[in-house]
Amino acid sequence: MNAPLYNTEILRLAATIPCQDRLTDPMGSSEKRSPVCGSRVTVDVNLDAEGRVGEVGMLVRACALGQASSSLLAADIVGKTPQQLAEARDALTAWLAGEGPVPGWTGFDLFVPALPHTARHASIRLAFEAAADAAAQAAR
Repeated sequence: MNAPLYNTEILRLAATIPCQDRLTDPMGSSEKRSPVCGSRVTVDVNLDAEGRVGEVGMLVRACALGQASSSLLAADIVGKTPQQLAEARDALTAWLAGEGPVPGWTGFDLFVPALPHTARHASIRLAFEAAADAAAQAAR
């Protein structure tokens, strides 16, 4: 594997994170931090009447990989159920550990160069861990 860890698309995503404003009074909120590098992602969510994410806000203080992952999350989170977010989190965790296929979430093939860099996996997972937790809180 000789692809660069920080390719142009990852850097583009890192620079264009949508939903970078926190929600004023979220139904659910979660902050996750990487103990390895100190990256931190906070995700706020509101669910709509059908129990799907209707609004999202984020605060992202992470490395380029964590920022890119946050960007992918924010681009496709609206309309997802708490269960779908938990499944995406679990699929991402399994894939990074070499225990499953590339998750069905759009764009994760960009992180293939990061697979051998296990110290970077926590940052890639942060946004999805925080989103799944926040959505589960909101659903209670």
